[in-house]
Amino acid sequence: MIKQRLQSFQYAFQGLAELIKTQPNLRIHLLATSVVIGGGFFFRLSPNEWCAVALAISLVLAAEAFNTALEYLVNLVSPDYHPLAGKVKDLAAAGVLLAATGSFVVGIIIFLPKVFSYF
Repeated sequence: MIKQRLQSFQYAFQGLAELIKTQPNLRIHLLATSVVIGGGFFFRLSPNEWCAVALAISLVLAAEAFNTALEYLVNLVSPDYHPLAGKVKDLAAAGVLLAATGSFVVGIIIFLPKVFSYF
């Protein structure tokens, strides 16, 4: 049983490696994540602010993973163009956009007052 649990983590890390290797947008999100974490340390975020930032980051990265999984699945079941396949891909991409927009708003709410007070 423990071996199966450990193997499930191995599969998850393989998926993460696939995301990083193949998805340019994920790499952009990781760059933004690095900037936000650096800003969080610089501005000494409170524990509650760190929680909001961590949830926002996690949401975007998870949305990107789900989007990629759906794209792969759609490509598998519909290798030729089909309007519904295109809609599935568009909707999955919209999910990433919504998550990223919400995360941006969280960032503005947390960081903008700190930036203004710094100057």
